[in-house]
Amino acid sequence: MELSERQSRIVEIVKNTSPITGEQIAAKLDLTRATLRPDLTILTMAGVLEARPRVGYFYRDKHEPSPLLVYLRQLRVGDFKSVPAAIRPDISNYDAIVTMFTQNVGSLIVVSEDRELLGMISRKDLLKAALGKTDLQQVPVGVIMTRMPNIIMTTPDELVLDAARKLMQHQIDTLPVVEGFINEHGDERYEVVGRFTKTNVTKILVQIGTLGQ
Repeated sequence: MELSERQSRIVEIVKNTSPITGEQIAAKLDLTRATLRPDLTILTMAGVLEARPRVGYFYRDKHEPSPLLVYLRQLRVGDFKSVPAAIRPDISNYDAIVTMFTQNVGSLIVVSEDRELLGMISRKDLLKAALGKTDLQQVPVGVIMTRMPNIIMTTPDELVLDAARKLMQHQIDTLPVVEGFINEHGDERYEVVGRFTKTNVTKILVQIGTLGQ
């Protein structure tokens, strides 16, 4: 497990001074307990730290991940992907805006007739076009979309955690879910088979949180 700089500092503090409370750790880092809560939760779930009520945190030399973390590491994108919100590159920017509104999505995947991935268009792209005084009813989305190979993608077999990390790192709300194929010219291309979004991640967390209820 790759720790952030703050998480590494927390681990060192607990190693050297356990048992130690969350409030004491926060004081050493000059942070609030609320700020540290997500980091402490992650470290505890990962089995790096052990939390004992009314005692504090301990470092676990031989840490094992919690059952929840083991479960999360088994989830694949293909089991949770949504139907792709896809459009053709020749529709107008105005029609793209209408599609985005009616389908209640933040990004649209641009595909060919054969559902080959061609590009992505987001609310920000359409806003830039509008501010630039582009004729939204005449200019097609193919003119302003983000094109391959500058598109962040995922596959049905990718871990949900890795796909969620891409959403976070690249600050985007949608990943096209694709399957690769070789076209008649011997070039690798990608067929769109779904989409994976921040909403999918939220649904997964809600499902996990309500297990057994």
